[in-house]
Amino acid sequence: MTIHKEGYKTIIIAFLFVAAVLLAFNDILVDQTWFHYCLYVLGLWFFIMIIRFFRSPKRETNGGDKVILCPADGKIVVIERTIEPEYFKDERIQVSIFMSATNVHVNWFPVAGEIVYYYYHPGKHMVAFNPKASLENERATTVIQTMDHRKILVRQIAGAMARRIKCYPKVGEPVQQGEELGFIKFGSRVDLLLPVDTKLEISLNQKVVGKRTVIGHLS
Repeated sequence: MTIHKEGYKTIIIAFLFVAAVLLAFNDILVDQTWFHYCLYVLGLWFFIMIIRFFRSPKRETNGGDKVILCPADGKIVVIERTIEPEYFKDERIQVSIFMSATNVHVNWFPVAGEIVYYYYHPGKHMVAFNPKASLENERATTVIQTMDHRKILVRQIAGAMARRIKCYPKVGEPVQQGEELGFIKFGSRVDLLLPVDTKLEISLNQKVVGKRTVIGHLS
């Protein structure tokens, strides 16, 4: 387990903030009381949670050409057929994964192939499980074309707390299954838009693990 590079600046700021608050409080009230100790514990808890949020686990990828691996840790909140309006403009299976603040927030590529489309959309910051979040929140859309020319869309969606979406690879670049796609700071969601003939292996409200849980198989 390591700390993700996106967290270095935030962790330093959090440390300085906690230290400044504790030093200021001790300067105002010099005599130590039970309230001081409660504040120390609260400050330590806050700092540990910030570090924990930016953890980046090392996991092996056991997928395959036809396997769609989960791109994020979290819980399945949507499985439905829908019309995807941005890229495909036809019917797809939508699988949405909600990531709480306690989940790992690294995102991974569900399949290997080549990036054929990417677009970043500025937008609102509604709660990530709101159905409108897919089209109205800040989001980044990436489409990967596999070796047999099947296309998978991954949409990173910012939530009420999230204010920054990072997506690293660029259009035209080859990617490997399980390679890092990006990172979303704080509560957020990841949508998968899959071919309608995809054989799904997950169920609604199921807890899933990035790079390990099999979402489904391409036909």
